[in-house]
Amino acid sequence: MSSRLLPPAGAPRDLAMAQLANSVGDGAFVVTSALFFTRVVGLSTAEVGLGLTIAWLAGFLAGVPLGSLADRRGARGTAVLLALSTATAVASFLVVRSFAGFLVAAILYACSQTGLTAARQALLAGLVQPEERTRIRAFLQSTVNAGLAVGALLGGVALRFDTTAAYLIVFAIDALSFLVAAALIRRVPSIPTSIRTKGEPRLAVLQDRPYAVLALLNAVMLLFMPLISLVGPLWIVTRTHAPSWAVASLMIVNTLGVAFFQVRIAKAVRDLSTAARSVRYAGIAMLAACAVFATTAAGLGPATTAAVLVAAAALLTVGEMKLASGAWEISFGLAPADKQGQYQGFFGTGPAIARMLGPALLTTVILGWGPIGWIVVGALFLGTSCATGPAVRWAARTRAVNEDATPSLVEENAA
Repeated sequence: MSSRLLPPAGAPRDLAMAQLANSVGDGAFVVTSALFFTRVVGLSTAEVGLGLTIAWLAGFLAGVPLGSLADRRGARGTAVLLALSTATAVASFLVVRSFAGFLVAAILYACSQTGLTAARQALLAGLVQPEERTRIRAFLQSTVNAGLAVGALLGGVALRFDTTAAYLIVFAIDALSFLVAAALIRRVPSIPTSIRTKGEPRLAVLQDRPYAVLALLNAVMLLFMPLISLVGPLWIVTRTHAPSWAVASLMIVNTLGVAFFQVRIAKAVRDLSTAARSVRYAGIAMLAACAVFATTAAGLGPATTAAVLVAAAALLTVGEMKLASGAWEISFGLAPADKQGQYQGFFGTGPAIARMLGPALLTTVILGWGPIGWIVVGALFLGTSCATGPAVRWAARTRAVNEDATPSLVEENAA
């Protein structure tokens, strides 16, 4: 087996095990949370939607300050504290039975999750050589998806029993998973902290316009996330003749695809130039996936529709993996070494934005406009991906970047 496909050793392996523990709990959480909040906590669907929107808005706002805290106070210690606060938030769901209590717990959960992601990214950047970061991050992502699959299976068991006790057990497992993650992160070596010089802005990333543009472009690309979890299933149920199991096939294809192929796809990303190219390929794959999804409205038979949907999910998964590989290299490579926490916190707000805006936007466009809506969304992905290359070159001209990346960018400009 190629050495680039082997799991990382030492500290990165501990981080991988920590994320595996997280993702098992998160997989069970995602599958069961809607029914848990409505049937156990006793909230209406409108209250759940409003609460989660507010919570992820808070998470979006907290990402940069918590990332900056990781830079100044230590990424390892910050990550441990945020893992513990996430465990506290999930445990709170076990006892809250009102909207106010749910909202407080949800805000704590979203802020802790966003900050934890930034702190872990900063820790990874400090522990791993620049040329190895994307490969290690790809391994971590494949580990996450494997854990999500296991967690989803546990959540499915809870759904099968459909009892209060089953749901409580799942949430208790999720809380426990973050305690395990905190213990594993605690084993990782600490990395140097940064010292803010006099006159330097506290949150320098907010004044870095090229990086802000790249973070925005990445957030737009991340709108693919609700396509698998929400819009695709709704499309299947309301606009196609596919069998019911086709809904589950989307998540299965996506989860297994990332688990098995993310590391291989990340091998092609070596610098900022290849990262921008990977994002461009992601846009092409996502446009193709949306076009294939659109064809399922043509009145195909159930078996044919199911096969087409699997192909669309596979294309979207390829796009996801290409996007992730490029985005990791861009977010790490263009961030100052002593400010990885706040920069990763800012770049990492993309998922929060996608969770806040994606469901309403995509259901309106796709379910409202039909096949044309799919094509419009696909064109948005392609256009955004093509804009990433020029934005990366702009950002690279404004700072010192990895020496291996700079010549490639120069050569690309001269071509």
